[in-house]
Amino acid sequence: MLKLDSEYWNNRYLDKTHRWDIGYPSPAITNYFDKIEDKNVKILIPGCGNAYEGEYLHNLGFTNITLLDIAEESKRLFLTRVPDFKNFKVEEFFEFEGEFDYIIEQTFFCALNPKLRESYAQKMKTLLAPNGKLIGLMFHAELYKDHPPFGGNKSEYLKTFAPYFSSVKMEITKESIEERMGRELFIELSN
Repeated sequence: MLKLDSEYWNNRYLDKTHRWDIGYPSPAITNYFDKIEDKNVKILIPGCGNAYEGEYLHNLGFTNITLLDIAEESKRLFLTRVPDFKNFKVEEFFEFEGEFDYIIEQTFFCALNPKLRESYAQKMKTLLAPNGKLIGLMFHAELYKDHPPFGGNKSEYLKTFAPYFSSVKMEITKESIEERMGRELFIELSN
């Protein structure tokens, strides 16, 4: 298994080999947040990469967004597009602290070593406010076993998340990009 550390991810941004990056915000996520009226809710996007969703929400007027990634290069690239953004943290996810109303999952889960999935679920639980929600997209497909993106399926995800969340909703989304149609789950997990 590859060592998926900051050096690995910085190199992926430098050589542009992060193939699952679609180059714009995912419609399923933007459509969800288009319906949220309170622009002061606290939002975290861990493993944000190029953070197209963060840029979209910032431009939509959300005022309390935290972007988090292990790769310094992802921050540099993001700030060239959105120079007035003030809260991009370069830190290790499992060491990060905070409390958020919404956490957005967008290709972070599939980038982590699958051995860390239970730890991911536990950490998400601790980062969510009492009525917080983890929303986003997960691959519902077998992908790679030896490098990201790592795939999976609904039944294994349910086993991972059900012990930690009071409500776990996962359904195939009709708002996927064409190449992923039928292979993405929209998730909404509540504390």
